[in-house]
Amino acid sequence: MKKNSFVEGTIIATLAIVFTKVLGMLYVIPFYAIIGSAGSALYSYAYNIYVIFLNISSAGIPVAISKIVSEYDTKKQKEAKVRSLKLGILIITIISIVAFLVLFIFAKDVAHIIVGDLSDGNSLSDIALVLRVVSFSVLLIPFLSVTKGYLQGHKFIREPSNSQMIEQVVRIFVILLGSYTMINIFHKRVAVGVAVAVSGAFFGGLFALIYILRKVHLNQEKLDLNQDLKKDMVTNQEILKKILKYAIPFIIINITVNFFNIVDMSLIIRTLTKLGFSGSDAEFVSSAMTTWGYKLNMIVNAIATGLTISLIPNIVSAHVKHDEKKVNQIFNKALQIVLFISVPAALGLSFLAKPVWHLFYGVSTLGPIIFKFSILTAIFCNVYLIALQTAQSLNEYKTVYAAVIIGFSMNAIFDVPFMYVCNYLNIPAFYGATIATMLGYVVAIAIIFLKLKKYPDIKLMPTVKNGAKIFLSALMMLGVLSLLKIVIPFNITSTMHSILIVALFAIIGSLVYFYLTAKMGLINEILGPKRVSQILNKLTFGKVKVKGEDDED
Repeated sequence: MKKNSFVEGTIIATLAIVFTKVLGMLYVIPFYAIIGSAGSALYSYAYNIYVIFLNISSAGIPVAISKIVSEYDTKKQKEAKVRSLKLGILIITIISIVAFLVLFIFAKDVAHIIVGDLSDGNSLSDIALVLRVVSFSVLLIPFLSVTKGYLQGHKFIREPSNSQMIEQVVRIFVILLGSYTMINIFHKRVAVGVAVAVSGAFFGGLFALIYILRKVHLNQEKLDLNQDLKKDMVTNQEILKKILKYAIPFIIINITVNFFNIVDMSLIIRTLTKLGFSGSDAEFVSSAMTTWGYKLNMIVNAIATGLTISLIPNIVSAHVKHDEKKVNQIFNKALQIVLFISVPAALGLSFLAKPVWHLFYGVSTLGPIIFKFSILTAIFCNVYLIALQTAQSLNEYKTVYAAVIIGFSMNAIFDVPFMYVCNYLNIPAFYGATIATMLGYVVAIAIIFLKLKKYPDIKLMPTVKNGAKIFLSALMMLGVLSLLKIVIPFNITSTMHSILIVALFAIIGSLVYFYLTAKMGLINEILGPKRVSQILNKLTFGKVKVKGEDDED
C-alpha cells in the first residue's frame, strides 16, 4: 500500500465511487423488470430505513477514526492512534447490536410510520419482512466502515476504494440472482424476492470486510499495528472524548438527513393522495424521488463523495499544522472540481431525462417528469457536502449543527405548502418537494459559507470566478444539444434507441463542454497541467502531452 495525495486520492476515490454508482444504476434495469413498480416501492422503504439505522451505528465513528488517526499520525503519536481504532471498534460493536435489535423487533411499527393507513399499496407485514432481513447488515457494515476509516486517516485511499467496489459487485450479484430465483423460478411473492435482494447488503459487506482485513494484515507495519509501541501520554478518556466530539456531529447530520428523507417520503405520499393521486401513483412518485431517481442522482453525487474521502485527512493535517493557506487551497480545489463535473452532468441528465428514464426503468409518464427536475438537486447537494465536511474538519461544530438542522427543517416545513402552491399553479405538485429540498441546501450552504468568512485565508473568489465559467460552458453545451434535438428528436421506440440517443448526446455534449472549458483554461487551472498530461497520456497511449507544472496536491 502507498499513501495518496489529495488530488490522487480524490481521483482514486471518485473513480471507485463512480464505478459503484454506475453498477448501481445499471443493475436497476433488470432488477426493476423483475420486481415491478410495487416491488420497487417496497425496496425503497427497506433501503431508506436501512440507511438511517446504518448511519446510527456507523456514520460518525469511521469519520471520527479517520480524523483522529490523521491528527495523531501528524503528531507522531502512533500508540494513541492504534488505541483509538480499538476503542472505536468497541463503541461501534455496542451501537450496532442495539440498532439491529431495534430495527428487527420494531420493524412493523417502523413500517406503519412510513405508510400510515395506505390501503392499496404494500402491506405492513411485507414492509416489516424486508426491514428485518436488511437489519442483519447493520451488524456487519459498521466494522467495515471503521477499518476503512483507519486506512483513510493514513491517506491510504486505494484499498478502501477497492473494498467498496467488491462490496457493490457482490451485493448486486445477490440482488439480481436472489430476486430472479425467488420470483421467476420458485414463483414466490414479490415481497420474498425483495427480501432476498436486500440481503445482498450483508453479503457484499462480508466479502469487502474479508478483503480489507487481509490488506490490513499484510501491511501491519505501515499501519503501526501488532507492534510494541511506546505508550503515548494520551488517556483512553481523552481518546473517547475525541471520538465522541468528532463522531456526534456526523451522527446527528446523517440521522437528520435520513430522517428528513423519510419525512419527505411520508409527506409526499400523504400530500399527493390528498391532492387526488391514487395510492399506487403516490407510492411511485415517492419511491422515484427518494430511491430510483436518487440512484441516478448518485452518479453526480459520487464526485463530492469521492472528494470528501480525501478532503477530511488532508484538511485536518493542514489545520493541525496551522497551514490555513493550504486549507484554502484544498477547499477551493474541492469546490471547483465538484462544480466542474457535477454542473454539466446534472444539466445534461436533466436534458436527457426521457431517454435516460426509459433506459433504466422502461416506459413511464411520471418518471421522466420527476427526474428532469430532481436531478438538479445533485448540484446543491455536492456543494453542501464539501462545505459541510470542511466545516467539520475545522471543528466548527455549532455551525454544522445549525446548517443541518435549519437547512433540513426548511425542507420539511415547506414540503407540503410548496406542493400545494405548485398544484394551484398547474405545475406538477411533486415539484414542490424538490424546490423545498433545494431551499434547504441553499440555506445550509449559506450558513456554512458565512461562518468560514472568519478565516482570513479562506477566500471563495477563485471558486466564484471559475464557477461562472463552468455554468456558462454548461449552458452553451445545452444550447448545442437543443439544436441537435431538432434534428434528432427524442421519439423513443425501444431500449436500444434510448441507448443510442443517450450515448450520442452524451458524447457530443461532453466534447463541446470540454472544448469550451479547455479554451477558457479551466481544465488546467482546476486539475493542474501535470495531472491533465497524465490523464491524456494514458487515454492517447502517450501521443498527447500538456506542458507545465502541476499545483501542489
